[in-house]
Amino acid sequence: MNSTTDAGDGTRAVRAGLPEPVKYEPTLPGPVFAAHFHLPGEPTGPYTYGRDTNPTWTHLERAIGELEAPGESVETVVFASGMAAISAVLFSRLRAGDTVVLPGDGYQALPLIAEQLDAYGIEVRTAPTGGDAQLSVLRGARLLWIESPSNPGLDVCDIRRLVDAAHAEGALVAVDNTLATPLGQRPLELGADLSVASDTKGMTGHGDILLGHVTCRDAALAADVRRWRKVAGAIPGPMEAWLAHRSLATIQLRIERQCVNALALAQALGGRGEVTGLRYPGLPTDPSYPLATRQMRRYGGVVSFTLPDRGHAERFLDALRLVDDATSFGGVRSSAERRGRWGGDAVPEGFIRLSAGVEDTDDLVADVLRALDGAAR
Repeated sequence: MNSTTDAGDGTRAVRAGLPEPVKYEPTLPGPVFAAHFHLPGEPTGPYTYGRDTNPTWTHLERAIGELEAPGESVETVVFASGMAAISAVLFSRLRAGDTVVLPGDGYQALPLIAEQLDAYGIEVRTAPTGGDAQLSVLRGARLLWIESPSNPGLDVCDIRRLVDAAHAEGALVAVDNTLATPLGQRPLELGADLSVASDTKGMTGHGDILLGHVTCRDAALAADVRRWRKVAGAIPGPMEAWLAHRSLATIQLRIERQCVNALALAQALGGRGEVTGLRYPGLPTDPSYPLATRQMRRYGGVVSFTLPDRGHAERFLDALRLVDDATSFGGVRSSAERRGRWGGDAVPEGFIRLSAGVEDTDDLVADVLRALDGAAR
């Protein structure tokens, strides 16, 4: 339905991807469980085989597209996970002899991708997100991969600047927008060719679905990504797709509260002597704040900071009552973890990534401050 093109985010979210109303039919049709469809005669039409297309995916893809680029004609391809979406972009576009630029401080699984790309004869260059450092290694690249804000360090880069430089080199640009979501940042509006996300996080928001997506304007690019999905079989289940679409209806409510809570937590943490390295793009004292304010619409629900050492961090996590010690982020229930336990991020042993949920702000701040008091004893 296109009646929400000029509407606010909340209105758009609750209407996104819905089919035209039909008397006695549900507003959001239920999931279609089908490995095959009736297909007499020539194999033409929208639905032929379950690995290629599914009506439930179609509704979800339209919904995500309406959030990524309201009022524009875009194509979205949904995947079984965020990593499936990332892999589809990289492996569908790159060939032996190509060069790709990745963030050196991005998502923890990117080094695994880099190893595989290198094994295929693709040159991988890396540079940090902050300071637009990827500009220094762009020459001759075929694809630039941006992650802003970065995970878990929350650095921000100037997406428009990097896009212009990459396009001048003849490179495509993909932006991992997982942390911001389309309500926080719209990469296609900033000039990117592809917007990619793990919808496991803030898009679906309940910590119960693995999903990912790729959105772009170029039909040929989308066709390549879709073909990779078919070849790899990295398809979402219809139930997951339906749950994701159902969850999108509350994204504006969830993201708004998460951002409010994250800012309140960042402000409270800023007054603690044992806290160092505090980062939140929406905090006016954060080094990324001026740039984030220019290109982001909301700052996200993740705060990062460092406690004195591993033991201090673990005591803090054990003392929390409203914050789950869990990985991932973007859920309705607040979570936090000591990222150093995974061994893949270049962070101090006491580094904490905290994802603000939708609890009452005063309760959440009080719980974190109480846990910090307990951890210091």
